[in-house]
Amino acid sequence: MSIISKASSTRKPPATAPPASRPAAELVGPPPADSAGADSGPPAGTGGTGSRARRWLRVLSVMGPAFIVGAWQFGPGNLLSAVQAGNGYGYSLIWVIAVSTLLMLGFTDMSVRIALSASGSLIGTVKETLGRWVGTVAGVGVFGITLMFSVGNAVGSGIGLSLLFGGSPAVWTLACTAVVAGVVFARRYYSVFERAMIGIIALMAAGFIASAVLTGPDWSAAGAGFAPTIPSGVGLLLVALVGTNFSINAAFYTGYATRERGLRRDQYRAITIADTVPGIVAPGVMTILVIVVAATAATRTGVESSSLGQLAGVLEPLAGDVGSKIFALGFFAAAFSSMVANATAGGTLLSDGLGWGNSLARPRVKALILVVLAFGLTVTLAAGGQSPVQLLILAQALTVVFAPVLGVLLLVLANHKGLMGDLRNKPWQNVIGVLGLVAILATCYRLVVGILGG
Repeated sequence: MSIISKASSTRKPPATAPPASRPAAELVGPPPADSAGADSGPPAGTGGTGSRARRWLRVLSVMGPAFIVGAWQFGPGNLLSAVQAGNGYGYSLIWVIAVSTLLMLGFTDMSVRIALSASGSLIGTVKETLGRWVGTVAGVGVFGITLMFSVGNAVGSGIGLSLLFGGSPAVWTLACTAVVAGVVFARRYYSVFERAMIGIIALMAAGFIASAVLTGPDWSAAGAGFAPTIPSGVGLLLVALVGTNFSINAAFYTGYATRERGLRRDQYRAITIADTVPGIVAPGVMTILVIVVAATAATRTGVESSSLGQLAGVLEPLAGDVGSKIFALGFFAAAFSSMVANATAGGTLLSDGLGWGNSLARPRVKALILVVLAFGLTVTLAAGGQSPVQLLILAQALTVVFAPVLGVLLLVLANHKGLMGDLRNKPWQNVIGVLGLVAILATCYRLVVGILGG
């Protein structure tokens, strides 16, 4: 998992949505209103059936940015921590995923509203509001985190295909990296990227729902897992569950995807209904399903499955070879989608932090995306298809430093009256923001204690 741009010029934006050939992420201001665009809310009860259907289609047309973020956060680290939670503690930690998903929703929504309100990218807005150096540090910090996590994504993609088809995980990792690198140079990379993430999310959802149904869990016991309890000895696993399901780095990037897509301020309600909520809730539900599958496997077989490969094997006597393959397919999809989104976000934010722009059409952004991919592949091959523990520790250390910073930046900008206008944080949104910061600081503290103690 586990687990941007400077304002371009003083040129006035056109009265319609930007054409495909022009980078939407680098508009001088929020994309202008357009009567042909998506409605700002769900369809009204008036009008014919055809009219209502068309209005719903316009609402659904804004889907995309949050699904990219959901695909990013739902990676190998997320899956591994969920498997360990289900294997070691049954259904008792399901509530952690529910709470983390709520906090993730709050900060993702802030990122979207900032993107719809600001005249530039998030880091560009941070530079204008809080100082140039603050924005640069934020961009460099996120890039460092994505470098470290790129290795786990590369390893996970290789292992996933190896579980499905056999062969060397390292060879499969090489193949996955080559495919992604080729797609980066597609003429309309963002469009390809977004559609692929939505499709992969749908594939993963189907796979993990099927896995849960085939294993036949005790659903009433699983429902009891929504009641908060903290089992003894949970330790750093609790930190891992919160950190991989409440990813502030991913929430921060949502604003970039929103601007790259060219979404408008008047579409905010439709974005919330059709994109933000389902895009963030989906990975939370899938994580819960993985916990359910792992808990059921542990209860029925008595065999420990602390890794994804072991769980796929344990599932065979419960759900047959088909169930095992379906789970392996879901694992590959999670790792591969996280590989793509992680590299894209890392390259974009570093480029913006350095003042090189943030549109995915820019050569420098593409080059930095390739740097993230190349780093993950190189380290994976050098380590023989394994993810070095030292890199995981470094990634965790960088998260301790930069996650609170990004959280504070989002909360400060979302409360800036001159910037946000009527999209400024409401009191209840600030409550979620403060609770989120408390959760970030608490998990960072536990992480530091765990690293120093280990």
